[in-house]
Amino acid sequence: MTDSPSECKVLLFGAESHLLRPEVEKLPGLRLVESGADVVVCYGGDGTLLAAELAYPGLPKVPILNSRVGHHCIRHAPDEVLNALAENRLTRTEYKKLACAIHRAGKSEPERVLTPLNEIVVSKGRANAAVRWQLWVNGDPYEEGVEIIGDGLVVCTPFGSTAYFRNITRGVFSRGLGVAFIAINHQVNHLVLPTDAVIRVHITRGPALLAFDCAPEDIPLDAGDELVCRKHPHGATILTCGPVRRLSEPF
Repeated sequence: MTDSPSECKVLLFGAESHLLRPEVEKLPGLRLVESGADVVVCYGGDGTLLAAELAYPGLPKVPILNSRVGHHCIRHAPDEVLNALAENRLTRTEYKKLACAIHRAGKSEPERVLTPLNEIVVSKGRANAAVRWQLWVNGDPYEEGVEIIGDGLVVCTPFGSTAYFRNITRGVFSRGLGVAFIAINHQVNHLVLPTDAVIRVHITRGPALLAFDCAPEDIPLDAGDELVCRKHPHGATILTCGPVRRLSEPF
């Protein structure tokens, strides 16, 4: 098959995404590819969508629900969604992502920069020992000289606010960056900061573990390590069957 201006090159993603192959192959406006895709069709739940964004950042995603857990997945029948994709009838929505630079103790250059759509989570590295950290927002200490002690914290985007952030705070937000604290020694619930905020976390006592979205790895952190979180300059594009009114509503 040769390319045509209206043809959409589709990459399937997800453990059972092969089940969509016959439906995609019969639609004249779609062509299956292994690389060079125009769009990634994710078949699964929220974890599948997040994994697809980590694997193929920037490419538009069509998250079709094939799971009991899929708040951010389209609940329409797959054939209905794929027909709408073939006919260019899906609604395009842009979502902010997070950039999290990991600085090892004493190092000015980051070892790595994570780019999750949902969140980063810092948790204690041992079940019977709290992690300790200090927090700055835009260069100003959260509380001068205060060391926060607890099980960890979450830094998330509005998209990610419907996940772990909501479980901790019982709330979501639609703009900015959120910080939620997990079982800490301070009487504070959470922070919702402006979109241009820069959040710096300095680990004063570990061990701690850093996780992001649904990535299978845990990144170890220890005393002196720092995380610098801000809005990523590029977002994620998600295609749905209709406009998304609120992030807290299923697609």
